[in-house]
Amino acid sequence: MKRIILSGGGTGGHIYPAVAVAEALKRRFGDDVELLFVGAEGKMEMEKVPALGYRIVGLPIAGLQRRLEWRNLLVPFKVLKSIRMARRVIRDFGADVVVGFGGYASAPVLWAAQRMGVPTVIQEQNSYAGVTNKILGKRAKRICTAYEGMERFFPADRITLTGNPLRGRFSKEGADRGEALQYYGLTAELPTVLVVGGSLGTRSLNEMMKQWILDTGGKAPVQVIWQTGKYYEREMQAFLAAHPAAHVWQGAFIDRMDYAYAAADVVVSRSGAGTVSELCLVAKPVVFVPSPNVAEDHQTKNARALEAKGAAVVVADAESRTRAMAQAQALLEDPGRRSAMSCNLELLAKPHAAEDIVNELIKVME
Repeated sequence: MKRIILSGGGTGGHIYPAVAVAEALKRRFGDDVELLFVGAEGKMEMEKVPALGYRIVGLPIAGLQRRLEWRNLLVPFKVLKSIRMARRVIRDFGADVVVGFGGYASAPVLWAAQRMGVPTVIQEQNSYAGVTNKILGKRAKRICTAYEGMERFFPADRITLTGNPLRGRFSKEGADRGEALQYYGLTAELPTVLVVGGSLGTRSLNEMMKQWILDTGGKAPVQVIWQTGKYYEREMQAFLAAHPAAHVWQGAFIDRMDYAYAAADVVVSRSGAGTVSELCLVAKPVVFVPSPNVAEDHQTKNARALEAKGAAVVVADAESRTRAMAQAQALLEDPGRRSAMSCNLELLAKPHAAEDIVNELIKVME
């Protein structure tokens, strides 16, 4: 029986890669593997992971607030308590290996494992490694990365380029485009832009869409799948009621991302690690508007890494309201550039990332 701890959390970008690897481990070993997730108390992983059928333990770990707040004074005590708890969890579970997927939840359990002689593996999702992973990477047996050139952060002999593990099936072939357009009530006669800002939504992309609708009078020769996020849904519905726009599908969530990608000719999106990996797999030309509110500006670095390879266009968040849809329309009018961008994206795709990470875990355990 193999016993593996998977740790990470705080956002879906850290949780779902861990779940994708857990699913790959179950496919590979069936009942011959026991999995335990470790997360942070009160964070989304404590609900999402059990809902998917996995056991999870929460640590009282917390991150530093960017603003000067009294809660920052409690962080060292929470770290020490979390490390003590992590040691007990690792010992009681009998872990053969501990895998960290980022987020401050993974730090105590990786730190404890490394000092207990339990091998550790880090999965770094971004093109610029975070401070915690850089420190823990010095003692990790393997670092699985999604980008080339990570030798500036980690020991070169322990890096394996695997890509980011994703849940679901994404590919260039994808879903049937006709079915996808019908699903969203759109037509095959017009080009389609997918605007997606994540499950919570993105103020910048929503303001961009409002400006574009006002500028075009809602009658542009383009159709849009517009995902607003739950925080902004009512506000954007009220805007559309006051400013009707032809050929615009609007919703808080996108349940069928395979259909959304199949329908889209161009995507306008944030550039979180998971989204970047999906877009490489579906090879859809993309205008990235990186979030400026992410630790260590990871999204900008992810987007610029693709831009350097001719696989994306990048528009700064501060300029997105007036420039992002204009860039998307410029791509729609340039099929040659779209085709080249699609080819460049496809070259970066890593469709077997979860399975490749499982292979690395097996090597480490052996």
